[in-house]
Amino acid sequence: NKELEAGERSEEFRPFIRRLPEFKFWHYSARATLVALVSTLFNITDVPVFWPILLVYFIIIFVLTMKRQIQHMLKYRYIPLDIGKKKYGSK
Repeated sequence: NKELEAGERSEEFRPFIRRLPEFKFWHYSARATLVALVSTLFNITDVPVFWPILLVYFIIIFVLTMKRQIQHMLKYRYIPLDIGKKKYGSK
């Protein structure tokens, strides 16, 4: 095929390939859950936590992981609530 030799892209169907296969996802999730449950059995893993620090930590991690999605929502002016949206039709 001349297209293949030239390195051109053809319109051939290419299936979606995930970066993390489903089996590996479930394997890692089950292993993490098992480790978390086993760690509750030992006093050394019972670390006292000051709740405001935990709340700030959660907010920072959430913002860092959702940064791209939040930027996309702001770019296209997507607001998940009805506040400030135009109303169409008569009610």
